[in-house]
Order: sequence, then structure tokens, then C-alpha cells
Amino acid sequence: MRTKFDRVLGGFRARGWARTYYYLATLRHCTSLLVIRVVKSNNSSQPRDTMMHQGLLVSFSPRLWASLATTFRAASSAASSRPLNRPLTSNDMPRPGGIASFMRLPVQGDTKGLDACFVGVPLDTGTSNRSGTRMGPRQIRCESVLLRPYSAKGHDPYSCINVADVGDVSCNMYNLPEACEHIRQRYAQLIQDGCIPLTMGGDHTITYPILQAVKARHGPVGLVHVDAHMDVSDTMLGAKINHGTPFRRAVEEQLIDPHATVQIGLRGTSHAAEGHAWPISQGFRLVPVEECWYHSLVPLMEEVRSMMGDRPVYLSFDIDAIDPGFCPGTGTPEIGGLTPIQALEVVRGCAGLNLVGCDLVEVAPPYDFEGTTALTGANLLFEMLCALPGVRALQ
Repeated sequence: MRTKFDRVLGGFRARGWARTYYYLATLRHCTSLLVIRVVKSNNSSQPRDTMMHQGLLVSFSPRLWASLATTFRAASSAASSRPLNRPLTSNDMPRPGGIASFMRLPVQGDTKGLDACFVGVPLDTGTSNRSGTRMGPRQIRCESVLLRPYSAKGHDPYSCINVADVGDVSCNMYNLPEACEHIRQRYAQLIQDGCIPLTMGGDHTITYPILQAVKARHGPVGLVHVDAHMDVSDTMLGAKINHGTPFRRAVEEQLIDPHATVQIGLRGTSHAAEGHAWPISQGFRLVPVEECWYHSLVPLMEEVRSMMGDRPVYLSFDIDAIDPGFCPGTGTPEIGGLTPIQALEVVRGCAGLNLVGCDLVEVAPPYDFEGTTALTGANLLFEMLCALPGVRALQ
């Protein structure tokens, strides 16, 4: 007869949470030390020491904690024995060679067996100013050849999780609503496979259908949005879907939790006074760029982590958040932006959040004459990978 704990394990396995399943399955053999209680997440008498997953609280006896670290290390070592993809380095293949995937990772058409994937969405039909972000995914991949598999902070994501480049979403560039539906369907499939998407845009319109797919799996999510603009217009020239409206639609469709939404680096002018009043009325935490000037953003990200807790979180980074002196290759540049150092602080500060997806949008190669914008985008995407759950620094 199956115990409650066995049923919890089965639920984790069915949802594709392989690493969590492996840890708990290993602990299943320590039942002499283990006390399990499954209680509703709204129970006011929750035990202090718990692990929460999808509304189930799994409580451990005090005697277990002494052996917990050793058991987890053994489980992690065994779980990581499965074959994991690694990118080609310049010691394997000279940088001008190889297939131009992200970091020259293996390319595969589906997401079976992947924990995370890089995916491109070459769409800029929703752009209101300078076009060209449709070329963003290709150029970001080209610049990513400069990256090496170990981060400057000592992270080795490719020994922790299985990652590949799954190519681009095929979009109808002549029909924006249809393109959004193509994006939603593609992301629904890869998220269903248990894969965390790391997206190369494309203009910011693409975040709207991605969030639709994310909600279907995770419900309304917290949002960390880094941008020069709030992107909460109701319409632009009468159109409700474009790169200036995704987060208005996201609130209306309950794709995000407005009380767990933070927008960082804001400085763009608005069409009307409502541009600032509306997100405040919804409960957004707005961080204008003036609050970022001359400051480290490490304290801000501590606040963000406290705000988000353990809820699922989506990170959306518009490259125009960074000052155009550093990143000129974008469609709607605004002076007085963040520095690349602050951008790194924001992305690295997302480590510890329950990230379920990330994107890097609005890189426009036609205006990126030296490639620095795409290179910055590639670096930030790699840092997003290093911030994902399950990725750890080398000891």
C-alpha cells in the first residue's frame, strides 16, 4: 500500500522535478529518522522546518537534520551522474568555428531531458521605433562564443543541470496575434516538459505569450522587470498587443501578481500621466533610475528576494535598461541608464529566487556597430543560467 510520502514522490516525478524527486527518494530509505506530515498550505499551525512544493508541506523531525546535508550531497552526486551537455570551449574548437548555437551548446529540437534551454524568438513586429530586434537571437549567439563555461563567481551550471539550445520559434512576422499564439504554444510544450526557458528576443511583445504559457503551469508569477520603460500602456495606435503593452495585458489576464512585481531602471517618458499612476495603483514596486544612480543594487535585490519569497518568479530584462553609451544597439534608447555592473548585480541578485523563466529582449544588431550590446546580452543570459535553481558555485 502506498504511503502519503510515496504519493508525494509520485507527484514530484510526474511534474518533471527530477532532482527534487531524487533527493526525496533517497531520503525515503532513511525512514527510521523521518517523520512525514502532509498538511494544507493554509494551515496556520505549520511546523517550523518544512519544504514546500505546490502547496504540500513535507515536515522533517529534528533528528534528521544532522544527516540531511550528507544525504543531499550523496543524492546530488548520483543525480548528476546522468550525461549533461557542455558547451564547446575555445580549447575544443577555435572561436570562429562550430555551430553558432548559444555558447556552442548542442542543438536539439525538443526539450526532453532538459532542465533549461536557450531559445530564440526572432520577432520585432511589435516595435514602435527602430526595428531590427528580429536579428537579436542570431547575433547574441554569435557573441556568446566569447563566454566560457565557468562563471567569474565560480558557478559551473553545466555540471548541475542539463542545458541545450533548442533553436528559434517560427513566428509569422506579418501577423502579430498569430505570432503570439505560435510563441505561446511552443513555450507551453517546453514548460510542460519541465524545462526552464532562457529566451533571446526579439522585442518585448514576446514576453506576453511566454507569460501565458508560464501561468498555465505555475499560476500567476512574481515578476522582476528591468527596463527603461514600464510597458503598461493600454494601447498604442489602437493596438493592444505590442512591445509597449505586455505587462498591462499580463495584469489583466492575471499572468503576474502585481503585488509581487518590481520594475527596475525606469526613466522613459510617457504618453500620459496615467503611465505612472496605473502601475502604482496595481501595486507594482517601481524603482526609477534615479534610485539606482551612484549606488550598488545589491541592497535592492535583497529587498526583491524578501518580497518574492518562494513563489515562482519570471525575470524579464530589456537591454535598453542599460545606458546606450554601453548598449547602443536597441530600438528605443533612453539616456541615463544602468551600468553593466548594475545589470550584473540585478541578475546575480536573482539567485535564490524560484526562477521559472527569463528573457533578454530588444537587442537590435543593426545599431550595434561594435557588437557590445549583443555581447552584454549574451553575458546576462549566462548569468541568468547561473542564477537558476539547482545551479551552485564550485566549493
